[in-house]
Amino acid sequence: MKAILPFILLLSSLVPLLAQSKNKATAAIELKQGKVIDEHLVSTILKENRIGLNPDRKVKIYLPPGYSSSTKSYPVIYYLHSLGSSAEQLFADGKLTQVMERAFNSGVINEVIIVAADYSSPTIGSLFENSVVSGRWLDFIVKELVPFIDNTFRTLRTKDSRALAGDFIGGRGALKLAMTHSETFSMVYALHPVATGMGYTPWTDLQLDWQKIYQARTFDEIGNDFRSRILVAVSQAFVPDINHPPFYGKLFVEQVNGQFRLNTENIMKAKAGFHLEETLNESVTHLKAVHIAFDWGRFDSNQDHVYSNQTFSRKLRDLGIEHEAEEYNGDPWSKNWTADGRVYTRMLPFFASHLVFDEKK
Repeated sequence: MKAILPFILLLSSLVPLLAQSKNKATAAIELKQGKVIDEHLVSTILKENRIGLNPDRKVKIYLPPGYSSSTKSYPVIYYLHSLGSSAEQLFADGKLTQVMERAFNSGVINEVIIVAADYSSPTIGSLFENSVVSGRWLDFIVKELVPFIDNTFRTLRTKDSRALAGDFIGGRGALKLAMTHSETFSMVYALHPVATGMGYTPWTDLQLDWQKIYQARTFDEIGNDFRSRILVAVSQAFVPDINHPPFYGKLFVEQVNGQFRLNTENIMKAKAGFHLEETLNESVTHLKAVHIAFDWGRFDSNQDHVYSNQTFSRKLRDLGIEHEAEEYNGDPWSKNWTADGRVYTRMLPFFASHLVFDEKK
C-alpha cells in the first residue's frame, strides 16, 4: 500500500493537467472546422425556360477552417450534383465536410472553397446543357455563378484556381464544362460520369410506352419510368422546339396517323447533344488546355455506363488528350464520400497536384 501511494498521488496531480490538455485539444479541433453558408442567386439566364424553372437558385458554399481567421484568398471546387439530388442533400449527412476537413488536417490538400449550386428542376434536373426549353445551365454556371462567388467570397480569380467535379450526370456536366470552357476552369474530376457515350444498348431497344408519353399533358403524367422521363428531358435539352407543346422538345419516335415511327433526324441530334463522345472532335482545343480525370465503378448495374467510360477514355487517347481514367472494383454508389473513398484518395490529391493555391506574384 505504501508503495503505490506515491503513484496514486502522482495520478491525482495529473488529472487537472490532463483535463486542461483535453480541453486544448478539443479547442484545436473546433478551430479546424469549416463553415457552410447558404446563399441565393437569382438568375437572369435561367428565366428563359419552358418547364417552370425557378430562377432563384440556392447555393451552398463550404468555407474552409482558415477562412474566417485569415485574409487570404482560396481556390474553388465547383461541385455538380446528379439527378434526384440537390445542393442541400450534398451537405445533409455531413460526410462532405468530414472528408474535406480530414483531408486538410492530414495534408492531402490545402484548404479550398467548395461551391454547390442547386441544379434540380421541375422535371428530372439539369442535364447541364444550354436549352431555351430546359434552361441555359452552362451559361448560368460560367456567366453568373462563378462571378457571383468571386464577388462574394475571397477567391483566387483565375482559371488555374478553379476546378470542376461532379457525380453521374453531374460528372457529365463537369466534363462538358471542361470541353467548352477551358478559359474559366483548368481541371475536372468526374466521379462515375454517365452519358459519356452510347454504351451497348440502342435507344430504339428501350421499349418505352410511347402511347403514354404522347397522351401525357404534363411531365408528371409520363409516370415513374425513368427511361421515359430522361429521354423526354433529353429532347427538351438537345432537340428543343418552342412550337412543340406540351414538352417543347422533338421526340425521336413520332406519332403519325396513330402509328409510332422512328425519326432518325431527331434521334441523331439528341444523341449528338447528350453523349459527350459525339462532340469530342470539336472540343480538342479546350480539352488539351485542362487537366482531366474520371473514374467509374466496374459493377454498375447499368453496364452501358461502364462501356461508355472505357470508350470515352480510348477516344481521348486517340485524340492525344492527356487524362487519368480508372475503373475500380465495386459499385459507384458507396465509394465516394467515405473516409477512404474516391474523393479522399483520388479526387482531392488530383486537385492538390494541379490547383494554384496562392496569389500569383
